[in-house]
Amino acid sequence: MAWNNQSVITEFILQGLSSSWELQMVYFLFFSVVYAATVLGNLLIVLTIVSEPRLHAPMYLLLGNLSFIDMSLASFATPKMIADFFREPKVISFEGCITQIFFLHLLGGAEIVLLIAMSFDRYVAICKPLRYLTIMNRRMCLGLVTLSWVVGIFHTMSQLAFTMNLPFCGPNEVDSFFCDLPLVIKLACVDTYILGVFMISTSGMIALVCFILLVISYSVILITVRQRSSGGSSKALSTCSAHFTVVTLFFGPCIFIYVWPFTNFPIDKVLSVFYTIFTPLLNPVIYTLRNKDVKNSMRKLSSSVFTSSNTDHTP
Repeated sequence: MAWNNQSVITEFILQGLSSSWELQMVYFLFFSVVYAATVLGNLLIVLTIVSEPRLHAPMYLLLGNLSFIDMSLASFATPKMIADFFREPKVISFEGCITQIFFLHLLGGAEIVLLIAMSFDRYVAICKPLRYLTIMNRRMCLGLVTLSWVVGIFHTMSQLAFTMNLPFCGPNEVDSFFCDLPLVIKLACVDTYILGVFMISTSGMIALVCFILLVISYSVILITVRQRSSGGSSKALSTCSAHFTVVTLFFGPCIFIYVWPFTNFPIDKVLSVFYTIFTPLLNPVIYTLRNKDVKNSMRKLSSSVFTSSNTDHTP
């Protein structure tokens, strides 16, 4: 590839989460279970929404796309991290490192826009219920989903436009369990201050601005809900509170890591685990298991699969 001509380094060494063999075995078991639960949970949501005609509504279309993104976000680095617990050194090729950065920012950018779209959907449903079907029609919903992927593509390409051509001549150790842009550009053989500032403006500041917009959106929803006293309002308040929890867990680590790209705090690894592994696991629990329609559809799908399986095995 073109960027190899600019670099002496052909691979990077990932330092991982710990150098202790005992801790790595504990991490292996823990993250294997978490990853399996994340993939199966999000996959079940996607299959349920696709197979159930009653769930072909705007809100569920957005939810299905969020589950697909979360499943992908959990998969761009976690399987390698789990396999690396048995490897020393934990090596990743130059191309593999760039690929991880590409998918991290593609999926992260898409999820940011999608979370904003979902907050807008809740705002319309709660604050303008009579106009909900008019505003959040299928065309609007498809447009928001398309916009999320377009923004994700432009965002990740802007991050890699300069990074791919940086010369890397050593050292090659990345202090994380995957290739993250702030850590990788610090290994370049040139001054990356300007690139760091650019990264702040396109990643850290975008995440911060979007988070502020979401806070404003959910604040408006909260004020509207508190003016009502019905059971439906209490349910809406509970749902929006849960949604805002996920938004905070996703945006908080991103803002902390990307607003200060020139420093490396010990907590950065923990925060990276949150937005790449734990948040994709929490989304199915918070966005889906609290939704009665989705839970009923999941039971219906599971019963259908179980019945079909028993029929196939009946002599």
